[in-house]
Amino acid sequence: MTGQLFPALLRYWRQRRGLSQLELSLETDVSARHISYLESNRARPGEEMVLRLLSVLGAPLRAQNQALVAAGYEPRFAEPALEALAPEIDAAIAQMMRQHEPFPLVALSLDGTLVRSNEAATRVFSAFLAEPQAMPATPDMFSLLFDPRLLRPFVVDWETLARGMTFRLHRERLLTGDARLNDTLERVLAYPGVPKAWRQPDFSQDPQPLVRVELAREGLRVAFLVTVTVFSAPQQVTLDELRIESCFPLDDQTREVCLQLARR
Repeated sequence: MTGQLFPALLRYWRQRRGLSQLELSLETDVSARHISYLESNRARPGEEMVLRLLSVLGAPLRAQNQALVAAGYEPRFAEPALEALAPEIDAAIAQMMRQHEPFPLVALSLDGTLVRSNEAATRVFSAFLAEPQAMPATPDMFSLLFDPRLLRPFVVDWETLARGMTFRLHRERLLTGDARLNDTLERVLAYPGVPKAWRQPDFSQDPQPLVRVELAREGLRVAFLVTVTVFSAPQQVTLDELRIESCFPLDDQTREVCLQLARR
């Protein structure tokens, strides 16, 4: 079974990238004949060959570990718990969160789970919860913005934002091949008022690197530009999948609201 799995994974990631065996050969400096032998299970790859092929194909670290195991090797990239990250990395994230006060900054896992947040995120988002008691024990960004009991009733132009987030989820699922995102997508699509058309990925528009989020409730209004930061060459599955989302105020009113909430 292991012998059959690696050829299937290699073929899967090559086809996802849209490359022929010859094109992959040129990009990796591996003969097209050898790649053909690997995909037909007539040759067994070395450990470094697995990593060379999968990294050129843009496979995330989790998928590279899976390919190594499928070829009969040990995983190369560790997946420590967030609490077990190297002290310097943990300190860097904590410093980012402190320096971004009094504006929200959150750290999310690949499926949108909120794994860390600064105090500003708690203060600002709590002010816009329709039913605070409905907040799940482990919140995630999709629940916050799609659940009518949480932020959704106060999101200005919710449909535009939600459509963009659904597209982003589709894209992440297709790019990473991570099965966990299938469950997240099904949960998002099950919320009331989510159009059935969103069940299919829409590639007619390019993904936006920046997102605008505006919340308004009984005279209280904030508007943020949200940027996403990822770690470069993380060498750990945990860091490879971590997303740092920073909210920057779009106007003086938002800046003042955040300052007032901090003073309270």
